[in-house]
Amino acid sequence: MTARMQAVVQDRFGGPEVLRTAEVDRPEPIPTEVLVRVHAAGVNPVDAKTRAGAGMAGVLGAPPFVLGWDVSGVVEEVGFGVTTLKPGDEVFGMPWFPRAAGAFAEYVTAPSRHFAPKPAGLSHTEAAALPLAGLTAWQILVDTARVEAGQRVLVHAAAGGVGHLAVQIAKARGAYVVGTARAANHDLLRSLGADEAVDYTAVPFEEAVRDVDVVVDSIGTPDHLRRSLRTLRPGGLVVAVPSGSDPAVAREAEERGLRMTGFLVEPDLGGLLALRALVEEGRLRPVVESVLPLADAAKAHELVEAGRVRGKVVLGVA
Repeated sequence: MTARMQAVVQDRFGGPEVLRTAEVDRPEPIPTEVLVRVHAAGVNPVDAKTRAGAGMAGVLGAPPFVLGWDVSGVVEEVGFGVTTLKPGDEVFGMPWFPRAAGAFAEYVTAPSRHFAPKPAGLSHTEAAALPLAGLTAWQILVDTARVEAGQRVLVHAAAGGVGHLAVQIAKARGAYVVGTARAANHDLLRSLGADEAVDYTAVPFEEAVRDVDVVVDSIGTPDHLRRSLRTLRPGGLVVAVPSGSDPAVAREAEERGLRMTGFLVEPDLGGLLALRALVEEGRLRPVVESVLPLADAAKAHELVEAGRVRGKVVLGVA
């Protein structure tokens, strides 16, 4: 008899109301995979976009499916060939992205190397806030932009999920960090290590910031990207996070001796281990604004879509 579990499913695209809790078959690990009992699952803007038919909907296809990519939990079983993890290990990870991972559920299966040991000192709730946003920030700043000590980094939406982690990672690499956020979030940015905080509601950020080497643009609209280009020094780079690099803006950047690229995060064991090391060194901490039960996934989506979350929203599962 197939084991069952609780999961948040959707049968059609739409608003948060399409999410419902249901009993579904529990996945079973195949060789090289682990079965993880989910203790907490992070909620990201890509979840809400995909639920509505955008985001990664083109990858997942039509519903029904189970959303979620951020996982913190405990290994329950290991498939043949797995040598790096064992039952009982506490792990965190971003399995399968952009393919379906089904993290809004009591169990997930994925290749063992999509997970890493959970950072010591973090609860499962905190660890679940880290993988997708943290890997996004790490892969942008380290692998794509190769940020070095002394460079100037501008982080947009710096109090948000990706932003608050990007501020800390850039600072850990020795950069001078400027973050844009509402004035109410400036104390948070400074506590995370930002050297400057710009209230984008009070002054156009492109008038307040100059000579930037790298911009992490989590807004990503063509107008916002054009404005971000104005902050760069010659040869500087804008990384467009949510929607890719607009071709017209990319051409404009090239004509002006600037660079722009789109970006999409990938599963990354090395990146997870690097994030874990930063946490354990005291140089990185995820901020969790709200924790809701699995049954309140719709409410979690509403919070994320409102666009005012400081840090992350997390679902408590186990």
